[in-house]
Formats: sequence, C-alpha cells, structure tokens
Amino acid sequence: MENKDKMYHIGLEKKDLEGAEYAILPGDPQRVSEIAKYLQSGKPLTVSREYTSYLGDIANQKVLVISTGMGGPSTAICIEELAMLGIKYLIRVGTCGGMQLDVEAGDLVIATGAIRKEGTSKEYLPIEFPAIASLDITNALIDATKELGFKYHTGVVHCKDSFYGQHNPERMPVSYELLNEWQAWLKGNSLASEMETSALYIVSQVLNLQAGAVLLTVWNQEREKNNLDNKNDFDNTKEIQVAIKAIEILIQKKS
Repeated sequence: MENKDKMYHIGLEKKDLEGAEYAILPGDPQRVSEIAKYLQSGKPLTVSREYTSYLGDIANQKVLVISTGMGGPSTAICIEELAMLGIKYLIRVGTCGGMQLDVEAGDLVIATGAIRKEGTSKEYLPIEFPAIASLDITNALIDATKELGFKYHTGVVHCKDSFYGQHNPERMPVSYELLNEWQAWLKGNSLASEMETSALYIVSQVLNLQAGAVLLTVWNQEREKNNLDNKNDFDNTKEIQVAIKAIEILIQKKS
C-alpha cells in the first residue's frame, strides 16, 4: 500500500526527521557518510535515487544530511520536499572550480549570491530576481571559517547546467555565447563556478527558507590558462567542518 506521507523522490516522511529544522546538503551521495561522522547519535535513513540521507545531532538538535545530486532540477526537488517535512535552514556543502586567479585549490568560497545561468530557477522567478544567500547563515559560515582558520573568499558564484559547456565551450555550437558570457562573469568578479547554488537560493527564497553555501575549490582553470600553479584538492574536510560549526553557531544564537 502506498505511503502518502512519504516524499516521492527523497523517500522520507516527517517522522523520520524527528523535528529536524537544519539540513546539510552535499551534492554527492557518497559525501553523506563523510559528513555523518561529525554528527552525534547518527543513523542512516534512506537511499532513494540521488538522495542519500542520514540523521544525527549537533548541539543537541536534530540535523539532516541529504545529498541533492548534480544540478538545479534535482536540487530543487530535494528542497521542495524538505520544506514539506519542516526543514527551515539549509547549508550546501559542495565543490567548485575557481575563476579569479586568487581563488586557489583548497580555498573555501562562501557564496553570497549566484549567477542564474541554469534553467531551474527560471521556473520559479524571473531572471531579474537575484539569487542571494541568507545573511544569518552566511555570517555563521564566515564566523565558523574564521574560527577554524581556513582561507576563504566571499562573493558571487556562477551556476550552470552544462559542466562540459563550461570546460569545452569551443566545441559547442553556441560557443560564441558561452565564451563571451564567461568573460563577462570573470570581469564581474565571479569567484567560482558550480551547478547548484542558484537553484538552492531561489527555491529557498520562494519557500521562505534560509539557505547558504560553502564550497571547496578543487581547481582553477583560469590559473591553468595563465600558467600559474593549479594543484587539485578534493579533501572535503574543511567545508564539512565549517558547516557543522556554522550550525552550532546558529543553534547557539537561537537559544
């Protein structure tokens, strides 16, 4: 018999969350167990499509960790269903490629806003509406990063639907558009490029949720173009620790 209380895509129902209002959102399902190590009394919940979930405690508050998958559509579905279950505060923990030359691999990027060069958010609000982060969550992420002593940047990130459209624009039939826009994003001082944050911010805005994002820079193609050192860094420890600490800060401020 069909369980009508269970969300169709993420496979969770309200009782599973035990009153959780906070959620940490990695894109990669495999990152969920990595984050769960930092929770108290953690337990796995579901694996449904690209959505793997885990529940545990931070500062005596229930916190959900759930993967969103890649891109705006799956992220938006996840947020919609989490809102129905009572989640109010969302922190994306993801990866990005640096764009400005001083954004090096291993640096953290705290996204204050996002360029809406993806399709999902356009089905929520007109393109003129900005994709911006919650001030409270952004401040908590900044405070957490400073306390932990990690190098970080704050500012706008670029969001797209096509990973290879960015990394191989010359072979695309619309290369003229992609290359020109990339230069515009660079001149506008976009810090990094990724795929989910603009959808997260716009959907959260519409649903009256608070959202923020902390991203690990894994490489920087602009540094490579300029013959600068461009090491790779895929160690997610720093942004996970920042998200955990930020939730502790938010909980403390509410108490």
